[in-house]
Amino acid sequence: MARVICIANQKGGVGKTTTAVNLSASIAAAEKKVLLIDIDPQGNSTSGIGLNKEGVDGTIYHVLLRGSGLKEIIRKTDLAFLDVVISNTDLIGAEVELIQEIDRERKLDRLIKEVEADYDYIFIDCPPSLGLLTINSLTAAHSVIIPLQCEYYALEGLGQLLKTIRLIKQSLNPKLEIEGILLTMFDVRNNLSHQVANEVTKHFKDKVFRTIIPRNIRLSEAPSHGKPVLLYDIHSKGAESYLNLAREIMTDGKINGN
Repeated sequence: MARVICIANQKGGVGKTTTAVNLSASIAAAEKKVLLIDIDPQGNSTSGIGLNKEGVDGTIYHVLLRGSGLKEIIRKTDLAFLDVVISNTDLIGAEVELIQEIDRERKLDRLIKEVEADYDYIFIDCPPSLGLLTINSLTAAHSVIIPLQCEYYALEGLGQLLKTIRLIKQSLNPKLEIEGILLTMFDVRNNLSHQVANEVTKHFKDKVFRTIIPRNIRLSEAPSHGKPVLLYDIHSKGAESYLNLAREIMTDGKINGN
């Protein structure tokens, strides 16, 4: 049975999609069956993994509105153990269209139940907001990874996200846990990066992953080539970091529940 993890932060530009794509790919490289669900209308996980997102009928938007059929829209990727559910700008209207639906917060949860026996891990790339799509993701997930950039104002908005997670746990999904806070965009030459990392670790302690994702040119370039960084340049610091994160998650048993 799959462990379902969403990757969420309402702030944009924190490395959320980079993490969704590269963590999914790194765990798939360990020959674990992985499904990446792109539920962000920008569709960056879709294009970042090398799939076409324009003019496509079978997207997460269509099955959310239909309420079934997730298995039929799953796409293969260049990695044998990694599948993707694609998203595009059609999803922009989904929150408005779903607002009148009964039990609208559990739409994604019901879809995932159709396929959870087929995978070891299911990752959900959330939009940069705390709207209905993110609430659906948090309601469907066992845990949440929170990417946090090592920059000024890094903690801004984190309190609201943690409050939302608490409310979801109380009212919709009692099994929801924080998988961990992932420090991203770390610049070893920058004192501010070290200060932010120290502050976050001091405050959240063992909730912070040991792996820290650096600023890395190859990591930034990979999406424009439609590849996770381990297929673009496996020897880069970015690839090494996400492979380490995958190893940390699997070894610690956080995701697999051991």
